[in-house]
Amino acid sequence: MGVHEIEDAALLFVFGYNGADSHPIVARRIVRAKQKGAKIICCDPRRIETARIADMHLQLKGGTNLLLVNAIANVILEEGLCDYDFIQKNTHGFDEFVETVKKYTPESVEEQVQVSAEDIRKAARMYATSGRSMILYGMGVCQFGQAVDVVKGLANLAIMTGSFGRPSVGIGPVRGQNNVQGACDMGALPNVYPGYQSVTDDKVREKFEKAWGVKLSPTPGITLTTVPHHVLHEEDPKKIHAYYIMGEDPAQSDPDLAEVRESLEKCDFVVLQDIYMNKTGQYADVILPATGWCEHDAVYSCCDRGFQKVRKLIEPSGDVKTDWDIIQSISAAMGYPMNYKNTIQIWNEVIELCPGFYGATDEKIEKNVCVQWPCRSKEEHDTGTVFLHRDGKFAHPDGKAKFAATDWRPPQELENEEYPLSFSTVREVGHYSVRTMSGNCRTLRNLEDEPGWIQMNPEDCQELDLKHGELVKVLSKRGYCITRCLPTDRVKKGATYMTYQWWIGACNELTIGNLDPISKTPEYKYCACRVEKIKDQVWAEKHIREEYEQIRSNMGIKVKGAVA
Repeated sequence: MGVHEIEDAALLFVFGYNGADSHPIVARRIVRAKQKGAKIICCDPRRIETARIADMHLQLKGGTNLLLVNAIANVILEEGLCDYDFIQKNTHGFDEFVETVKKYTPESVEEQVQVSAEDIRKAARMYATSGRSMILYGMGVCQFGQAVDVVKGLANLAIMTGSFGRPSVGIGPVRGQNNVQGACDMGALPNVYPGYQSVTDDKVREKFEKAWGVKLSPTPGITLTTVPHHVLHEEDPKKIHAYYIMGEDPAQSDPDLAEVRESLEKCDFVVLQDIYMNKTGQYADVILPATGWCEHDAVYSCCDRGFQKVRKLIEPSGDVKTDWDIIQSISAAMGYPMNYKNTIQIWNEVIELCPGFYGATDEKIEKNVCVQWPCRSKEEHDTGTVFLHRDGKFAHPDGKAKFAATDWRPPQELENEEYPLSFSTVREVGHYSVRTMSGNCRTLRNLEDEPGWIQMNPEDCQELDLKHGELVKVLSKRGYCITRCLPTDRVKKGATYMTYQWWIGACNELTIGNLDPISKTPEYKYCACRVEKIKDQVWAEKHIREEYEQIRSNMGIKVKGAVA
């Protein structure tokens, strides 16, 4: 599917995705779909912007995603709304899937999910009968300890209704960060080379060894989120002594920041390669300044598998280099010369080594603006694959889709007497990611600045005697931060939400390092917290101003106008 197909769907099933804050341009597609007559089902614990225009808002309790997905599958099965012809011809594992899902009746889950059985049934019927149903999911699905199982569960819904291989259907992961798709496409994963070719496949490995003139390990590496463990445990056979960080800020974006800071301090050698100074840079032994997006040529992958060109607009100023030139220089200094002259040479090597990208030549991308992989032929007529699973052909060796039902398990850390509220990280529309870029923009800082806000239900605020804009202390088992109180009825009682951009209101001081066992993605969307009133607001205001000025000073940023 392509992003443009969103607006032509008959029904959008938007699950754990807040387009208005995360991707405003994609959100416009959702609005256009509504204007064209599409029905919208929004599944989100908050009353987000999509919920305001939705035909149904399933305001589930955080952490119950799979309960709801399995219950919807249960209704589709029970009411005979499956595409049985598609299932018979193009899938396997259906009987085992039925055995798992049949116990998840809407009535059995409604109390935990906090959505009525009647609404679950209505949503299931709407999804299964629209004829062109498209699922969009975001970080509200992916950032849980059971993320992969929920993604598979959503895929089950599309498979069992035959919603693949044609316009405006299927399942669309709307990526959390810029060029996540591209990083994965290029092999920035511990278990694959570029083009999703396994490091454990002897033939694949031999191909890359021959191309690069090196010997490569058949053992997958480790994931980013497990780095602290491999730094801090002395007896670890995979102990890490050097950490090369490129375009990331783990000291701001990773969970359980106290542990992250400890690992950065104890790591023998830390290198940061980025376009601006950030929190992680304060722990780096070497900082390598790189060019920004408009200062170099590149190829970018959109979330719909589309390769697009990034063109250099301006000459960079200062002592900076492109990322690939920095890597090439370091490689040469370490005894392995690289001799690329430009990004086109690098791209040509990529497509020669990746069968799925082989036909996506620079010339073809230039002419067609976007080429979606797989594109296997360099012939001019092959402009890529729009529908990944056309004619019911899937990526498994037998060409069939595989049902994969799993039982629900709760988040690792639930509310308790000491920490009675649930906690989740969310997005901020005015700032991007850890605001390495947007935090250096005066206009955006004037719109919203430190220390951010914690969204709370008005009833919880009343019980704690908290008022709008008051500075509060938010605590979990792992740490605390200071932020401002934002009472809002968009949030359910007992739940809290914070954006993760802020340095003083650094909500990842609170988050838990529980990882999905397959993706190794942290459970940013659920842990237990409590909120405490700060009686001396004058002291608190002075404290955050001084802290913010100190952080900015440490990072070499001008302090003037530090706090809005």
